[in-house]
Amino acid sequence: MLKLTGAIIVSTPQQVALADARKGIDMYQHEKVQVPILGLVENMAWFTPAELPQNRYYIFGREGCKQLAEEMNVPLLAQLPLVQSICDNGDQGTPVAANPDSVSGLAFINLAQAVVTVVNRLKSGSC
Repeated sequence: MLKLTGAIIVSTPQQVALADARKGIDMYQHEKVQVPILGLVENMAWFTPAELPQNRYYIFGREGCKQLAEEMNVPLLAQLPLVQSICDNGDQGTPVAANPDSVSGLAFINLAQAVVTVVNRLKSGSC
């Protein structure tokens, strides 16, 4: 009953997850569905331990969503790190996005801004 603006596909960078993301993109782009893909989000793009915030460990693969975005010609909206504070803050009712000074908070704020930008382009017809 609500008008759907578009879909955001979220995946981890590993190949099996990317295969499901590709199926999701294909489903939304099917002639009978025709829902615009606003973009891809790579969740758990890398692991960053709290005690080594500059280190990145690519546990699930590296830049899989970036490659899929290029292949499917859709925007890569964000690559979100895997950090303990995302879980901890969510459980405490204080989302990490509420702290724009943290790396994780900034990543979520940038994601929100990217979504707004893509939706505005879509609505203006320049996308």
